[in-house]
Amino acid sequence: MCRFGFTQYKDHYACFRCRKTFRYHQATTCPQCRRPLAAMGLNFRAPKQRAKEQWQVLEILYQHDINFSSCGCNGPGYRPTRMRDLPAFLAQAQASLTQNRPKG
Repeated sequence: MCRFGFTQYKDHYACFRCRKTFRYHQATTCPQCRRPLAAMGLNFRAPKQRAKEQWQVLEILYQHDINFSSCGCNGPGYRPTRMRDLPAFLAQAQASLTQNRPKG
């Protein structure tokens, strides 16, 4: 059984502007800047606050509907942390979405 099946975990949310994370049962706004928080999934691990490039990559991934959700067994899979790795990852993700889309 998946690890998320044993205990109820709080979802992870991120504020890209403040570069901070929070755990809530429901989405809300950032307590510092009052902007909406981004739902990042249960497997999310935030980079250090001063790691601006990694936070920018996370924001771009989020804008492409890629987060850190999984059932808890194997994790969410590879996610890039550098801008230089992002174009190839997004192209591959788009290609796999196109392949898995039902025809008709």
